[in-house]
Amino acid sequence: QVLELIRFPRRFSFPKNRIVICAASSAAGSSNPDSDLNPYEVLGVSPVEGFEKVKQVYTRKRKEADKRGDEATAALLEKAYDKLMMAQLMNRKKGVTYGSFKVSKDVKYADKQPIVSWGPRFSKSTVQDTRINMAISAVFTAWIVIKRNAEYKPLQFLAFAFVYRIFEKLKAFEPPVSPTFTEEGEDDGRGLRMGKRLLRSLALVFGCIALSSLAYTGILNLIEYIGSYIPAVLYNNQELIVTTASAVSLYVMASYYR
Repeated sequence: QVLELIRFPRRFSFPKNRIVICAASSAAGSSNPDSDLNPYEVLGVSPVEGFEKVKQVYTRKRKEADKRGDEATAALLEKAYDKLMMAQLMNRKKGVTYGSFKVSKDVKYADKQPIVSWGPRFSKSTVQDTRINMAISAVFTAWIVIKRNAEYKPLQFLAFAFVYRIFEKLKAFEPPVSPTFTEEGEDDGRGLRMGKRLLRSLALVFGCIALSSLAYTGILNLIEYIGSYIPAVLYNNQELIVTTASAVSLYVMASYYR
């Protein structure tokens, strides 16, 4: 009998129904409790909305929940946002579209770090913001073209305008954080966050102006180096050229970078 058991072990195989029951119980134990979460319903957005819209809605609702102290709603919003973020990250190389919208550039390359951490990052603005930036650049360019010599006042006001524009753009892209309130009821980190945004805005704006000025000076030095005469139009319109070049570079910076 012992030999027979060794030769025919299949008599002691488990019944198929038991295997099915084990597999079903294993699958039930590995299910994700958040698998039935609809992130679009939680955030209140449409699946065809661009990811920038999703990000704005999430930021606004998360800040409102934090102000109310509603931790449950804040956690639910964060789960919904993370689910949409991961869905787009999974398809970033495929360029999967939702309706007429493609994967956001910020999401598409979210796992790629910039070469210079403090340098400008590609971030295209909305059509409305792009038109506003174009209008600001056009107004100050027209001012310097008409006045010709205005003691660099158009450039000064142009810098102030774009510092504000870039500051607001950085604020929109700032990730939501849970505020830490002091004993007086003030947000402890709000001043630090605003200071960082202001410094970055100033650096981007004055970097564009410095680049335009250095480019103008470099062209003059190059002309002198090759032994040619500097044209009077180029030499006598330094303010016009620098202001116009700065207006164009600031428009590009505020509309396509942050």
